[in-house]
Amino acid sequence: MYIDNFKVEDWFNEYEKLSTYDMADTCVESFTLNELLQLVGNNNDELEYIMNKKLNYGDIQGSQKLHSAIKSLYNNTNFPITITHGAIGANQLVMQAIINSGDKVVSIIPTYQQHYSIPKSLGANVKTVFLKEENNWLPDIDELKEVVGNNTKLICMNNPNNPTGSVIPQNMLEEIITIARKNNSYILCDEVYRGLEHNNISIGNIWEKNKSIIDLYEKGISTSSMSKVFSLAGLRLGWIVAPKEVMNKIIIHREYNTISVSPIDDYFSTIALENKDKILTRNLSKIIEGKKIISDWVKSEPHISWIEPKGGTTCLLKYDIKKSSVDLCKELLNDTGVLFLPASTLEMEGYLRAGYCSEISKLKKGLNLFSDWLYNTI
Repeated sequence: MYIDNFKVEDWFNEYEKLSTYDMADTCVESFTLNELLQLVGNNNDELEYIMNKKLNYGDIQGSQKLHSAIKSLYNNTNFPITITHGAIGANQLVMQAIINSGDKVVSIIPTYQQHYSIPKSLGANVKTVFLKEENNWLPDIDELKEVVGNNTKLICMNNPNNPTGSVIPQNMLEEIITIARKNNSYILCDEVYRGLEHNNISIGNIWEKNKSIIDLYEKGISTSSMSKVFSLAGLRLGWIVAPKEVMNKIIIHREYNTISVSPIDDYFSTIALENKDKILTRNLSKIIEGKKIISDWVKSEPHISWIEPKGGTTCLLKYDIKKSSVDLCKELLNDTGVLFLPASTLEMEGYLRAGYCSEISKLKKGLNLFSDWLYNTI
């Protein structure tokens, strides 16, 4: 089976280790295990339990405690759940299970390359709908209506969006669902940033306020993971929530490539999910701090503009110098140690993807170095 090179991952594999100031990190600053255990307030008991844990396969479908904790993120608790190796494993399993050669798939991009390259590799006829800056990086509903037809098997999207930071509001989600329902199409929504909408700074019931696709649509499929919202990318754990007829197919494919996730990943993920509000309070605070820094920098930098992100941890920075995004990023990295992601790896030339929620001191320094480099380059 042929599949296109994964351009984002190729970039990081080659250049991330060369950077001093990683401005492309998509995670809120990751926890150490000690920090996580201190946050939940039961350090000694948890450590004693995990040190005596047998490293067997664990629960094949994930522990019941983990399932219960994941269910707390959704209003619809009728759809079954399965545990995967990160959201990257979740997305792949969904597509392998429901897409056949000749199926039509519509992907809203820019997004994670899985959402269009995997369907293409499976022989699907993939159509894309681009988010546009003039629409504040939100989908054009009229364009989507033109592309989605009665032979469209699946619509793929990512909400909140990586890389733009846009958040599809519920009324627009319902318009997209209307299009899908009319054509009997599934919607796969990669929701790895759900919970990090920036209007969540006062916690309340975040999961009610920002509904999942499965809370709104009977043919919705949600994928997510511990990486972004919970700052635990080192726990390679994700999940799928999907209608039963879809999950039955997913389980068959899952048995060939997953067996189970690590019981350690299962255990720590459960702890984190059971303390989700504590983690969100910490992470939303870091997001707001980092966003203020990059927002002030954009206002002061004449060669850079943006559409302010409304969710997640990333944004697109538009630049006005005559260089390809790859050339700009390579030269900047070589001269300063500052790493951005060239947006051409996301099918978007003329932009850089930046993350602003990892290490605040490095964020400030990296932006200042970038400004000096721009001044000396232009």
